[in-house]
Formats: sequence, C-alpha cells, structure tokens
Amino acid sequence: MMMGAMKEDPHGRPPSGRRRFEILEHTADAGIVAYGATMADAFAAAAEGMYALMVDLDGVRERLSRDVAAAGVDERQLLEHWLLELLFLTETERLLFRRFDVRIDGTSLRARAFGETIDQERHLLGGDVKGITRHLTLVEREDGGYRVRALVDM
Repeated sequence: MMMGAMKEDPHGRPPSGRRRFEILEHTADAGIVAYGATMADAFAAAAEGMYALMVDLDGVRERLSRDVAAAGVDERQLLEHWLLELLFLTETERLLFRRFDVRIDGTSLRARAFGETIDQERHLLGGDVKGITRHLTLVEREDGGYRVRALVDM
C-alpha cells in the first residue's frame, strides 16, 4: 500500500497544493521521495516525509525549535546525515518535528526544525523509524527543481 502517493506531471513535479513527498514501501524499509524548487526545499520535504511515517503531522504543533547542522562528503551523504541528526533529536529529546527551514552551502547544512515534545495522549505514533538505509539515496536536479530519495529502516 502506498500512502501519500501523488500523480506527477511529465517533469516529475508534484501537483501544486499537494504534499511534496510520497512514501514508498520496501520490505522492512520505507522510501521517501521528496521534491523542492531548491535542494534545501527538497531536504525539508524529505524530513517532513520521514516524520509523516512516524505520526500524523496535523497533530504536531510548533511549540519549540531546534537548530540542526549536518555535513557530508557529497549531497547524498548530506541527505543521510540530515535525516539521522533529526532522528537523534527524536530519540534523545523525544521530539517530533513538522516544519523545517533549511539552508545548504555545498555539502553542509544548517536548519531549524519546528515541533514539540512527544505527547503519548495526543500523538498516535505509527511507524518507528530506526535509521537511514545507505543505499538508494538519491539527490538529483530536475527541470525547475530537485528530487531526493531516502530509504528508512522501520
């Protein structure tokens, strides 16, 4: 079953007004394909997609923010490290995020993530994302924007 699936236009862009990510299922993993006008927008959408695997994002409020930094040897590794940094904050501080302001300079990233502490009574937690599968990660430029893909361990 595919959740959050979208029909694409001939150039691979999601329809306007729709979420900028889709969920791909793969055995014990789930894949996220995210889109953005810029690489930073696509990385933000990938993070949003990852959290959508864990919880209904409509139930997550923007009560706090955390600064996040990541770096990689290339854009693919940068995407992996970005998502792993967010998972680290979720595991260590029990935080859920719903919005991300991302800035990328080469293979370094600085971001602010907005969300709140997990509330067991309000947040119906779904999938447990354990990590990022390091194969099949993709960062590519498309007509008018970027498309990124990451596989997460569930």
